[in-house]
Amino acid sequence: MSKFEFKKLNELCNKITDGSHYSPVGIENGIPMLSVKDMLDNGFSYNDCKFVSIKDYLDMVRSNCKPLKGDVLIAKDGSYLKHVFVIKEEIDQAVLSSIGILRPNQKIIYPEYLKYYLQTASVKQTVSKKYVSGSALPRIILKNFGEIDVIYRNLIEQNKIASVLSSLDSKIELNNRINAELEQMAKTIYDYWFVQFDFPISAEYAVSVGQPELEGKPFKSSGGRMVWSGELKREVPEGWEVKKLHQIVSVKKDILQTNNLFNDTAYIGLEHIPRKSFTLSTWEIVNKIDSAKFKFEKHDILFGKIRPYFHKVGICLTSGITSVDCIVLRPKNEEYKGLILQTVFSDEFVDVATNSSTGSKMPRADWNILKDYFVINPNNDLLRKFNNFSNNIFETMGNLVSENQKLTELRDWLLPMLMNGQVKVGDEEEDGVMGMAAEGMEAYKVRGE
Repeated sequence: MSKFEFKKLNELCNKITDGSHYSPVGIENGIPMLSVKDMLDNGFSYNDCKFVSIKDYLDMVRSNCKPLKGDVLIAKDGSYLKHVFVIKEEIDQAVLSSIGILRPNQKIIYPEYLKYYLQTASVKQTVSKKYVSGSALPRIILKNFGEIDVIYRNLIEQNKIASVLSSLDSKIELNNRINAELEQMAKTIYDYWFVQFDFPISAEYAVSVGQPELEGKPFKSSGGRMVWSGELKREVPEGWEVKKLHQIVSVKKDILQTNNLFNDTAYIGLEHIPRKSFTLSTWEIVNKIDSAKFKFEKHDILFGKIRPYFHKVGICLTSGITSVDCIVLRPKNEEYKGLILQTVFSDEFVDVATNSSTGSKMPRADWNILKDYFVINPNNDLLRKFNNFSNNIFETMGNLVSENQKLTELRDWLLPMLMNGQVKVGDEEEDGVMGMAAEGMEAYKVRGE
C-alpha cells in the first residue's frame, strides 16, 4: 500500500480549461493575447506576442480565457508541460487554446505546490502515456487530464516544499533580471557611441581642436567633426572607417557527425536562443547527437539562419555545439567582439537578412550577401574601450548564467525527492536554500527506506 495520500487533479481544482479556440485579428497596440510560444519558465514574454482590441479581449474574458491570480498555466500544445507557472498578479491579458488553465481550490492545495508537482518527470511520463494525442502536434487532452493522481499533503507541508523550490527559482529569476539589465546597458552604450555618435570625447581630440574643456563630453552633440560616408549613407565621425563584415568576422563550420560522443556538452539550438535578447542563458546537456552539429567556442556569436529566426542572435557564454541551422560567427580580432554582436543583433541587419534570404519553403540567410554588410569601424581607442566594457558585461553575465545552471540542477535534483518524501524540509529551512547548496544537506533530513 502506498504511503502517500492521492487526490485526483479535478478534485483539487475548481476549473480545468484552456484558452480561446478562436484567435482574433491582431492589432499593433492593445491587450496581450498569449500563446504557448510566449511562455517562459516563470511567466510570459511579451516581446513578440500579439495584441487584440478591447472588444475582442472582453469577449475572451467572457469565455474564461483570462488567467486569474493563483491560476496554474501549463503548456498544453507542442512541448507539453515544458512550461508551468503560477499567475502572480492579475493583469489585462488573455490566452489561446495552446495554454491550459488550472484554477486550484486554494483551500486545499497551494498553487506553487501544484506547479512543481506537475513538473516532475513521473507526471510528465504519465501525461505522455495517457493524456496526450497527436504526433505532428502533440497536445494534452484536458477532459482526461483531471484524472491525474496528485500526491496530497496538508497545506503546511505543501507550502514548505514549494518555498524551498521557489527560493531557488527566485534566485534564478533575479539573476535573469540582472542579465537583462546588463544587456540593456550594453545596447544603450552601443546606441550612444555607434549610432548617435555621442561617445565621450577623448583628451587627445579635445586638445587637437583647441578645446580641452570638451574632454568627456558627447562627441556629436558637442560639435565633433562629422564627414559623409557613401557606404553607410550618413555622416560618421571624422577619421572613422567602414569595413565589410567578412573583414572582421569569420564563419566557423567545425562540423561534428552523429558518431561523435561527448562528455556533458552544452547544446544550443534555435529553440534555446531567445527573441530580442542576445543572452544565451539556457541549453541542453548532451553526450551524443542524432544529426550533424556545428561546434562553437566561448564568446562565439550564433545567428539563426532560417527565416523568421534571423532575430535569434546570441553571445555564447560557454563552449558547445549548435544546430546547422545556426551560423557560427567568430571575430577575427577579439576587440571587435562587442561591436559585431550588436551589429548582427540590430534591426537593420535582420532586415537585410530577411530581404536577401533565398528559398521558398524554408528561406535561409545568404551569407554571400551578408558578408558584405557595412560595419562602422571606430578609432582604436574607442573600439578598445567598448570591448573592455563589453567583456566586463559578458563576464558578469556568464557568471550568473553558470550560477543559474547550478541552481537549476539543484532544483531539479530536489524536486522529485521532496515530492516522494526522500528529502524532508527541516526546521531551519527559513535560513535559505542557498545555505544548503553551499553546506550540503544539513538543513534537510534524508529519509532511508
